[in-house]
Amino acid sequence: MPTFELLSIAVLGLLCWFWLDSLKAREAGIREARAACAEEDLQLLDDTVAGRGLRLARDDAGRLRLQRTYAFEYSDTGDNRRQGSVTLLGHDVVMVRLRAQLTLVGEGRHEQH
Repeated sequence: MPTFELLSIAVLGLLCWFWLDSLKAREAGIREARAACAEEDLQLLDDTVAGRGLRLARDDAGRLRLQRTYAFEYSDTGDNRRQGSVTLLGHDVVMVRLRAQLTLVGEGRHEQH
């Protein structure tokens, strides 16, 4: 086989791998967003996440892996939309962020976050 054909097949294989890997990572992001919302008694809106960022990062063992950040929307009252995010390193969730606007701290005191 000529070099061009081999290179083309390798590139197509890499693109297929990336696409499948991204689908698996997105599913992990949806599962984690759903679990985080359920734990905080929040409603995950649209039941999905949207890609926000992709970069290379090192894991604890020093290996390069793809780090993906996904955004999602949730509601605490059902009448509003708040932004959250989930970050994965490979397929491992490393951070979930829910932005609470108001947190009750003691009797009658409120703390703004």
